[in-house]
Amino acid sequence: MSKVLITGMGIISAIGENLAENHESLRNARTGISKATHFESHYATLLPFGECKISNDKLKETLGLESSPGYTRTCLLAIKAFTEAIEDAQLSPDQLSSFDTVFISASTVGGMCLTDQLYKDANLRSDGSEYLDAYGCASHALKIINRFRIRGFSDTVNTACSSSANAIMLGARLIRSGRAKRAIVGGVDSLAKYTVNGFNALKILSESACKPFDEERDGLNLGEGAAYLVLESEETVGDKKVYAGVAGYGNGNDAHHPSAMSDDAIGAIRSMREAVESSRISFGEIGYVNAHGTGTRNNDEVELYGLSKLFKDIPPYSSTKSFTGHTLGAAGAVEAIYSVLSIVSSELYPSLNVQNPMSARPIAAFERNREITYALSNSFGFGGNCTSLVFGAVR
Repeated sequence: MSKVLITGMGIISAIGENLAENHESLRNARTGISKATHFESHYATLLPFGECKISNDKLKETLGLESSPGYTRTCLLAIKAFTEAIEDAQLSPDQLSSFDTVFISASTVGGMCLTDQLYKDANLRSDGSEYLDAYGCASHALKIINRFRIRGFSDTVNTACSSSANAIMLGARLIRSGRAKRAIVGGVDSLAKYTVNGFNALKILSESACKPFDEERDGLNLGEGAAYLVLESEETVGDKKVYAGVAGYGNGNDAHHPSAMSDDAIGAIRSMREAVESSRISFGEIGYVNAHGTGTRNNDEVELYGLSKLFKDIPPYSSTKSFTGHTLGAAGAVEAIYSVLSIVSSELYPSLNVQNPMSARPIAAFERNREITYALSNSFGFGGNCTSLVFGAVR
């Protein structure tokens, strides 16, 4: 099987509009969680969010889409991160259009970020807006496919919070099996009344900045963002810059509850075990865990339990959702990029806001000069869809 190498990364989140800005914020423990200024909702004045600081108008200007109709914020964020990733990997137009190049994206909200407009259009309370074909989960992916003339296999994944981790896993499997030479993988989600109202109904939104793995944790902060990685087979890369490799992956679905993980962490344990075993390494070789770490009572307790069952000593771990908020379908790709940055830069990024840590204390402060050969990134979705990825250094 061919090795899967990462040659490009692009990201936009609450802590930066590109890869460099995100990295700088991680190093300086600079959170992006604050009051929302672009998201219009009753809760925008009441709750903190991980909102991207750039406006839709500025995004359109940056992308040269000022006069192009039908682009939701989800589409704009996706194109911004996708463009950075393919430029970072130096992919040519011919490579993008090659049938050996696959594109797998992910989203949970999709075009439903325009909740009010969707309601009007669906109930014939409008004359038909410019967004009629933009409400689907795959609408952002179709915009990218048309804009960049992608002709190879494409797919859009929606498994809630594990969506873009599954996109990465699928892309890596296609390369390993020889079905593709390269894969552009990741995901996007933007803030929406649809999700904010839904999570609020579950009573799991915190009224303050989230504190994953704190005994006094009281919920999550919703965020938005987009992140994409370019994966290429070892034979295709040549002398190109390589960040790291996708060493392994695992998925388990315990189907325990629509929105809660099972107390015995069946899905989480299975996904982590499969990811490490498929990497052909021992659990002791994992030097960092980017935890799913939502800050809810259920998730953090179950995830720590699962880690304790697999590791003799839990490795250094943190939840970078304390920087970005929970970006839902984008979370797996956002945190994959942060895991790769940790490996490449020999750095550990903290869990912010933790005052009274749970039994196994997360990383408390930024640490440099920490050699990390393998990092594990967890993404656990609604319905018990749990995905874990292992990234490895390329020496």
